[in-house]
Amino acid sequence: MGRIRENPRYNVISMRISEEELKHLEYLMQKTHKSASHIMREAMEYFAANYDEQTKSNRKAA
Repeated sequence: MGRIRENPRYNVISMRISEEELKHLEYLMQKTHKSASHIMREAMEYFAANYDEQTKSNRKAA
């Protein structure tokens, strides 16, 4: 029987990226020893944490 996960992930998202973006992702994977999925999750967390600050800065500049 398979391992029971605390937070199973059932949803799959796919995206198209350029060759340059793929090379950058592969570089990050090699340097960090993390999967593409893990890097993308971290990128989403970073974006979410900084999104409010970015929108506030853009409003002040307008």
